[in-house]
Amino acid sequence: MTTTNRNDDRVRRSSGQSAPRRSSEEMEMRRTSSNGKSKMSKKAQRKKRRRIILIVEILVLLLLLLVAFAWLKLGLINHDVDFDADDVAVNDLDEASLEALKGYKNIALFGVDNRTMGNYDTGNSDTIIICSINQDTKDVTLTSVYRDTLLDVGDGKITKCNYAYNHGGPEQAISMLNRNLDLNIKDYVSVDFKALVDVVNDLDGLEMTITDEEAMYMNQAYIPYIEESLKMKSGSTPAVSGGTQTLNGVQVLAYCRVRYTAGDDYHRASRQREVIGLIVDKAKKANPIQLNNIINDVFPEISTSLSTTEVLGYAKDLTNYNLASQGGFPYDKYADTFGDLGSCVAPCTLESNVAKFYEQTFGEAGHQASDTVSSISNQVVNLTGCTEASALDYGY
Repeated sequence: MTTTNRNDDRVRRSSGQSAPRRSSEEMEMRRTSSNGKSKMSKKAQRKKRRRIILIVEILVLLLLLLVAFAWLKLGLINHDVDFDADDVAVNDLDEASLEALKGYKNIALFGVDNRTMGNYDTGNSDTIIICSINQDTKDVTLTSVYRDTLLDVGDGKITKCNYAYNHGGPEQAISMLNRNLDLNIKDYVSVDFKALVDVVNDLDGLEMTITDEEAMYMNQAYIPYIEESLKMKSGSTPAVSGGTQTLNGVQVLAYCRVRYTAGDDYHRASRQREVIGLIVDKAKKANPIQLNNIINDVFPEISTSLSTTEVLGYAKDLTNYNLASQGGFPYDKYADTFGDLGSCVAPCTLESNVAKFYEQTFGEAGHQASDTVSSISNQVVNLTGCTEASALDYGY
């Protein structure tokens, strides 16, 4: 409607005259305009709905791809289908012990020393670590069991505890830990030493401080041994020197294996826990490419009883875990040569050490050892003559 027409309407209304009827053409134009706007509005709504559906479909597709990727990657792990948790021994524990263990997931970690890479059924477990996870706080305690500790390895046989894995695989090694420490472990993770080399290299090395003495043993003994075991060119790994530096995988593994400095095997176990802590810290900050490389390189070098779902759950919470404490077992000990057994570590006594382990790891003071632990403790005392008064402070 033009300005003139609108003014005419106002004049007519002021004089009491009614406005003339709009022409049929004008009314049709208004209806057409209204219908057009309605159709355009409905069309816009349909387009908006289609965009929302498309976005949802894309998100679902991405989620499915991520799940497929995760399952594909986790499929690289050697899940031990022959492992039967029912074959693992567990002591008869009292109510207080069961209550202390409630809320914790205990997993046995084994580092297997053999020259057949990827063979996890045999080999001395030179690294034995109990990983205790508080499932409420996500605090993690790592406890190294010294490989030369005199324990019951099965059938009443008292000898170095690393014997168990070599003669009965993970089932016997886990049973050894449960029987001697009043534990309820049902799961394990085993790696050979190539896995450590690969994970450190994929993280672009670890910054560490080593002594001149450690560097000497690493260069002269351990690096050449590792190169030979991994079929590497002799001398391909640079020599190290005392001080702070970034170490590659072979160098870090050599550091973990040094046992001829002060502290002997106790210090070696301490070095291994130190390296695990550094790897966890650096993995939390790793970029996607590094994490993917670790998955591709390291997962095939792992054997575990954990299911794919369980591994995925722990991986999801990686950044929430906190390495709260670490230590070596036994705490109170005496090292000596005991006849045909050779150089061993005697717990002073096993029963009192287990009580200390429960207090430091699970917060239970005054743990009452099971009949099984008490019996083994007495056998070790009779074999070695070592009582609580025999313990020496080795610094670790």
